[in-house]
Amino acid sequence: MSNYRRFFDSGVVNAFITFVTHNRRNILIKNIDIFRESFKYTKTKFDFEICAITVLKNHCHLLISTRKSKEIPQIIRTIKFNFSINVDKNFYDTNLSLSAIKRGEKGIWQRRYYDHIIKDEKDLHKHIDYIHYNSFKHYNIVPKNWIFSSFHKFVKQGYYDIEWCNLEDKNCINSLDYE
Repeated sequence: MSNYRRFFDSGVVNAFITFVTHNRRNILIKNIDIFRESFKYTKTKFDFEICAITVLKNHCHLLISTRKSKEIPQIIRTIKFNFSINVDKNFYDTNLSLSAIKRGEKGIWQRRYYDHIIKDEKDLHKHIDYIHYNSFKHYNIVPKNWIFSSFHKFVKQGYYDIEWCNLEDKNCINSLDYE
């Protein structure tokens, strides 16, 4: 058993989270409306803000803010569950182990997810950059051309220039890897 543990705090917590589809199947963009509805549904059940997000074909990076950090696992579970029950059954992975089938898994998501509690403002900016850099990292698509992220919201707020993610920017965040 891993000695990895989730960090919980009683105040406002910013958490960087990555969750991935089962076997890295490219199903998220194909089902983006269902994925968006899963977030909307989850927001009716839990008190959290989505600060930054990018959705890729087979995984999602997001930064959330919540006063109830103990709910982070339930937030992610609810997003995944809601998506799984609403996605067309043709996207279920039929090549599952007997134990996975007994647990009611659909073969949509990897069981676990990655989370990182943001420690300070520098850490926050680093993770926001990483989130928006991901379309370039995986598909060589600059953030201004990737519509499945919060990048344009950050441009409107003056956080980024629309041309952000040039070679210099890439080299600054290239050391981050949460895949």
